[in-house]
Amino acid sequence: MNVVGSNPAVDILGFSMVSQVISGTTVGINGHKIVIETDIAGGLPAIIMVGLPDAAINEARERIKGAFRNSGIEFPIHKIVINLAPADLKKEGSGYDLPMAVGILAANGNIDNTKLDATAFMGELSLDGSIRPINGILPIVLGLKEQGVKKFFVSKDNAPEAALVEGIEVYGLVHLCEILEFFSNEQNEISKFKPFKVDVKKYLNNNLNEELLYDFKDVKGQQKAKRALEIAAAGGHNILMVGSPGAGKTLLAKCFTGILPPLEFSEAIELTKIYSISGLLESDKPLVTNRPFRVVHHSASAVGITGGGSNPKPGEITLAHRGILFLDEVVEFPRNVLEVLRQPLEDGVVTITRAQNSIKYPADFTLLAAMNPCPCGHLGDGSKDCVCSPFQIQRYWAKLSGPLLDRIDMQINVPRLKEDEILSQKESESSEIIKRRVINARNIQIKRFKDESIICNSQMLPKQIKRYCQINETTKMVLKNAINKFNLSGRAYDRILKLARTIADLDNSLKIETKHILEAVQYRNLDRQN
Repeated sequence: MNVVGSNPAVDILGFSMVSQVISGTTVGINGHKIVIETDIAGGLPAIIMVGLPDAAINEARERIKGAFRNSGIEFPIHKIVINLAPADLKKEGSGYDLPMAVGILAANGNIDNTKLDATAFMGELSLDGSIRPINGILPIVLGLKEQGVKKFFVSKDNAPEAALVEGIEVYGLVHLCEILEFFSNEQNEISKFKPFKVDVKKYLNNNLNEELLYDFKDVKGQQKAKRALEIAAAGGHNILMVGSPGAGKTLLAKCFTGILPPLEFSEAIELTKIYSISGLLESDKPLVTNRPFRVVHHSASAVGITGGGSNPKPGEITLAHRGILFLDEVVEFPRNVLEVLRQPLEDGVVTITRAQNSIKYPADFTLLAAMNPCPCGHLGDGSKDCVCSPFQIQRYWAKLSGPLLDRIDMQINVPRLKEDEILSQKESESSEIIKRRVINARNIQIKRFKDESIICNSQMLPKQIKRYCQINETTKMVLKNAINKFNLSGRAYDRILKLARTIADLDNSLKIETKHILEAVQYRNLDRQN
């Protein structure tokens, strides 16, 4: 398309016209409105950008010029001032290319500025004028919709993600010229441009019949560990598995994902926002439909775990939100890295503080950790003798602090399999059967907490524990004896009650009975050993 002619926005006296174009950015996982103000006035040709732009935005001058030239669009030979408001918020990334180009077109008179009301633009420009996708589209669209924006122009590759939001119009574009074509068409109802639509149910249902790579039916023995993992999945409880090398801890962890309850749509949207910001969305799958299973290597830094950096980004605990964070050989992690997990495990959020602002990322994950019982791995192993000294064992366990262990609901032993268990051809209970019980227990919890701000038993606060975890006098006496015998802390007491509530839910019991408390106490192995 060739757009030529004089500049109607600037007359011979030098009067100028200011255009305003809506765009957006993310702060944390939330979208915020950015207004691109463009002023074309008389003066030496130049593009001046203000409003705390970063290097990528400043480089947009050349991308926009190249896109105009290679698209056959006349670029104004005047002084152009572009302000990114609010001016006190630092702007980063290449997603402002498209809205700045539209701002120049509007200020130059190529687009009627009045047609841009309640309309937002996001995208990176190539030198040939094509529009590239950017990260964080979903949270931006959600944030702008709350502020009254109804129409969105994005890259064609970003359109499926943006269209997940209901009640708006999303147009996926390939080239800058399509913007001019769209706004020059006075009868958009007969235009070739149609709002992009997406079938959310298609993405949610696609993974229901996926074949599991790891299934509990293929795991020999370890019935107690499987039962513990079922309880952990049903109530969202953190769990530590302790056992000799080759006992099956890692295999059990991989099978754990197959019994997790499916994501609710609200959870899927929340996860998609996180993965969109992080640039981890699959190109053919704009909606995250599986609970995350994040495996972290012990070389990871504290920033890699919690998130951060000069431009704070989500860390592993946020990427594991609503899913699993698996730490294999947990004692091999530096102690300072493990200690940063304490606050997120308690509060379900991680706060990253910088001089200019403080950002909160959601981090409501289930911690699944595994370790050997000692440096050589054979403490308590009937088939091999432990060669570690008491001092070595003590130093090995000292890497896990008491406050961190207190926040892990379940601590279980995973013993080495015996010969008859290894050779057995008997098939165990499948993950599908276990998952049905887990889903049933979760549905009970969702119904129980429908008027609360939580969805599972592990999230209960003290007032909710008092309301939903009532026990009779006989059961109280059993729990009192356990507290005295094992010297349990107040936090351990709360976690036993939460565990017992989940066990009762799996048992379809309205009340927490003595047997539920006794089983819950059995999963505090380290408390009982101290």
